[in-house]
Amino acid sequence: MPSDATGNDGPTRRNYVKYGGTIVLGGFLAGCSSDSAGTETDSSTTSDSTVTSTSGATAEDGSYSVSMSPMGEVTFEEVPKTIFTRLTHLAGMAFALGRGNDVNAMHAPDYYDALWNQFTPRLPGISLDWSGLYSSWEPNKEKLYQLDSDVHLTDPASVLALDSWDMNDIKEIRNNISPWFGNQFSDRHTKPPAAYADDYEYYSLWEQFEKVSKVFRAEDRYDALASIHNDMLDTIEANLPPKSERPSVVMGGFTDPSAPYVYNVDAPGFLTAHVRPFKPTGAFERDVSSGTQVDLEAILQADPDVILVLGGMHPDTDVTNIRTSLEDDSVGSRIPAVENDRVYAQGARYQGPILNLFQLEMTAKQLYPDQFGEWSKYTNGPYPELPEDERLFDRQRVADIINGKVEAQ
Repeated sequence: MPSDATGNDGPTRRNYVKYGGTIVLGGFLAGCSSDSAGTETDSSTTSDSTVTSTSGATAEDGSYSVSMSPMGEVTFEEVPKTIFTRLTHLAGMAFALGRGNDVNAMHAPDYYDALWNQFTPRLPGISLDWSGLYSSWEPNKEKLYQLDSDVHLTDPASVLALDSWDMNDIKEIRNNISPWFGNQFSDRHTKPPAAYADDYEYYSLWEQFEKVSKVFRAEDRYDALASIHNDMLDTIEANLPPKSERPSVVMGGFTDPSAPYVYNVDAPGFLTAHVRPFKPTGAFERDVSSGTQVDLEAILQADPDVILVLGGMHPDTDVTNIRTSLEDDSVGSRIPAVENDRVYAQGARYQGPILNLFQLEMTAKQLYPDQFGEWSKYTNGPYPELPEDERLFDRQRVADIINGKVEAQ
């Protein structure tokens, strides 16, 4: 990978101040680590003075290193307290680790605060407030200095892709404030900017979450949540009907019900982490590029059995009006999903681990009610309160893990 696009190759401003301006090379320089397998086993060992990270790097004075593409190996002197993010899959990872309220920036914070808080009422004792944060889709470099975050939980390649940023800016923020740590282009397995393209690696949502958990020294919470996730996947796999009985699906944004944007449900990347495990048939297959705006004639021709409405659970989205608009349209009314009342609200594609658990449960019931139980006729309000025997995961257990109670169950 390019040497000017990796890791933390110099002391941060915090380290420089901490050590009175003396540059101590051994503990602060984190070079490029290949980490080519994209997977790491949890082999952390801690002593009073040394931490051996799962990437195999050893750092003195209690520092530790975590490796992920495209940054390479990144060294932290202490667990970050304040967290800058852009996209909500990473903000959602902080939330899952009990650090949601330490996030100081994110894309469309008020929108996602409202959406995430459609789910938090089902997690006893869990609260989240992202309202009023700095909206960081197009981050301003001076604002990053003001925020003075302990970690930028953000893919530097995604920031470099913005017209207002160049590689010198990326290096300046990394060296003067704190490291970058994130991976965006795993969302759809698209290509990053050329400076990062040669060795860029793609991760699943949960592979990336494992690495983020190491940044916050919270591997125990990751392990506990991953166990719940794996159990859900096992349950899903064991109960999937034969391929001939699986529905064809359209997933899309229906802000304008007459001209929605549609997305492939079987595309690689973590944006489909809540639908791909169900192995549905994409109504468009590969005929329409993911994210394409289409008319209702195209959807009628695709003949979907189910329509999944992204953002349909947001309190500002009137999913009832979307259904009515489709039912009242001369073309929309003939779509099988509309005829059979199988137009369902969903949450977000840029989901963190907790939202992923809810959306897996939701999608299971929306696609396969005979196997997983009926989904309610959702119109508005928080995620439905399902009877305990119809849930695919234990809400109290998840809440306990977020709060740091990770004893074996």
